[in-house]
Amino acid sequence: MNRKILGLAGLLAVGLTAGLTVAMTSAPAAAQTATPLPAVSDLLAERVLGDPKAPVTIYDYSSMTCPHCADFHANVLPKIKEAYIDTGKVKLVFRDFPFDQAALRASMLAHCAPVERYFPLTDVLFKSQAQWSRASDPAKALAQYGKLAGMSQEIIDACFASQPLADGILNSRMVGQNQYKVEATPTFILNDGKDRVEGAQPFEVFAKAIDKLLK
Repeated sequence: MNRKILGLAGLLAVGLTAGLTVAMTSAPAAAQTATPLPAVSDLLAERVLGDPKAPVTIYDYSSMTCPHCADFHANVLPKIKEAYIDTGKVKLVFRDFPFDQAALRASMLAHCAPVERYFPLTDVLFKSQAQWSRASDPAKALAQYGKLAGMSQEIIDACFASQPLADGILNSRMVGQNQYKVEATPTFILNDGKDRVEGAQPFEVFAKAIDKLLK
């Protein structure tokens, strides 16, 4: 089964934000004075894989701790990329849909990475999901991947301590729930709702939906 929203009262952004605020405010004081991050608006700018002018847009609503999302990114996305993204027919926009604190921190880390390393880092985080998501300290484990992506510990600390960044990512989740009725991850919205694919479906399901929109 795909990972579904259970207990809306506990998982809606209000509740999730409340739980995360405690975690954020308990960060070391040093994080508050770390090397400044880029503007939050820049950190939250959409990350697009493919030609921005491609005729088909796929919004990929995924949680970084969702095994089905990891399966899609490892086994299906490379085929979509070869057949449709690299040929200029499709662009993919990743939309964060965190289910828990570990997923939120992973999304934050990816947004704080240099723009050109966003998708490579996201790919690595999905492939290594079983390791960092099950660590006794996921934030510490994630930091190691951030360093491999060229981020300093000061930037990573500032990233994890940024409540505006966390709020912006949670707002992305709310848009998915309210505008596109996303109820499970992964969910894929094609061309602003003209079609959708739910779950880690095989490449052939995506190809059929994409080809229909390309006609």
